[in-house]
Amino acid sequence: MQLYKNHTLRVHNSLTGKKEVFKPINEGHIGMYVCGPTVYSNVHLGNCRTFMSFDMIFRYFKHLGFKVRYVRNITDAGHLENDADEGEDKIAKKAKLEQIEPMEVVQRYTVDFHETLQKFNFLPPSIEPTATGHIIEQIEIIKEIIENGYAYEVNGSVYFDVPKFNESNDYGKLSGRKLEDMIANTRELTAQGDKKSPQDFALWKKAEPQHIMRWPSPWGDGFPGWHLECTAMSTKYLGETFDIHGGGMDLKFPHHECEIAQSEASTGKSPVKYWLHTNMLTLNGKKMSKSTGNNIYPSEMFTGENDIMSKAYSPAVVRFFMMQAHYTSILDLSDDALQASEKGYYRLMDALECVDSLKTGATSDFDYKAWQQKCYDAMNDDFNTPILIAHLFEAVKRINLIKEGKESIIKEDKSLLQTTLNNFVHDILGVENQKTTKDDTSALSGVMELLIELRNEARANKDFATSDKIRDELTALGIQLKDGKEGTTFSTNQ
Repeated sequence: MQLYKNHTLRVHNSLTGKKEVFKPINEGHIGMYVCGPTVYSNVHLGNCRTFMSFDMIFRYFKHLGFKVRYVRNITDAGHLENDADEGEDKIAKKAKLEQIEPMEVVQRYTVDFHETLQKFNFLPPSIEPTATGHIIEQIEIIKEIIENGYAYEVNGSVYFDVPKFNESNDYGKLSGRKLEDMIANTRELTAQGDKKSPQDFALWKKAEPQHIMRWPSPWGDGFPGWHLECTAMSTKYLGETFDIHGGGMDLKFPHHECEIAQSEASTGKSPVKYWLHTNMLTLNGKKMSKSTGNNIYPSEMFTGENDIMSKAYSPAVVRFFMMQAHYTSILDLSDDALQASEKGYYRLMDALECVDSLKTGATSDFDYKAWQQKCYDAMNDDFNTPILIAHLFEAVKRINLIKEGKESIIKEDKSLLQTTLNNFVHDILGVENQKTTKDDTSALSGVMELLIELRNEARANKDFATSDKIRDELTALGIQLKDGKEGTTFSTNQ
């Protein structure tokens, strides 16, 4: 069904800073590119939030009946430390530390990325290209940029000439930065290396003898710049101009700014109609950081094996929590927030489970068609999932009133209610029912209290063999014990 013909969707375009009516370049078809992960470590929750937001957007477009080509890349070369043009390749550095091949690093963390997203119930993208699989395309784009006068070669490296490009174009239009201000802030720097200007960025870097990842090119052995891969892959699979480019807000500058410059310098066309950016995920009110310990990985959330959360949380609960904030808003992850989301999640799943058994009557005491329209209105307003979820809980309230015999619903409205809830909860938000029954939870809690008591008695009697056996057997079953000042608690990875 081509539902999109009956809906007017508005999106916040980062390029204009305004909310605009979304109109694809080709009616009924959408091309969407999202910057994927650099696979040198386990995917972190901040990345997951970005990809989850675009998974939700992808799902909504499909629900509306659009034919969507969704491209999300894998960066497996060219991403240097600190997102700069100097230093080591992140993947090559990890390979050296672990004394393995760079592609072993890539394989390990690509698998982790896919497994994590699968637990979160992501739909796979239409195409998932890699940087190393498109070296030829990147070299060809560099040739075009050089031929058009916007790049230069020095000692085997090729740099994009930002000041030259800015003479006839607007470098900085996405991030709102002015080249004059950037130059003023770097005047004190004297060591520029091979660059004509400190604002210039690498399209191709010469590989030093110790550099592991290298490819032949017209300028000698080297490797592509990080920004170039996305230009090459997006244009190959979506065309010189396509509908949506997405990513985290931290990629606006320099990554996405450089993408725009590369495309305009090679094709003379603006590459993207709508730029969409997600905001950051914080942890307990602070920026996530491995160095400070204020960090948690998805797997640690699911198993409860961490020092930050009081218990394990299922992937469905974490996904539901993330959907409760607008994708452009900062979202703070905390134990209290997750516990509140978990309660809401169970209420929603309980309501969905009992819709089928609701008794119908001669009249409906609620306007379900108007309610359904409100759900669509929320999503049509820049994918406003928090407003949508508020409407979903209005339906939960109605379901409970019908169960209690305080309201009535006709057969047609019950069917509409059930279909709409399934569409928005499962198909669009992507929230699965991973709920265990309350009876199961209660029984498990009772058994665990007994085992914890027996383990405590064994420890008190210095019978460490028995206490260790209880802990190890429970771990093998996917149940973790956590000893703390206030006693022993448990969590499961179910």
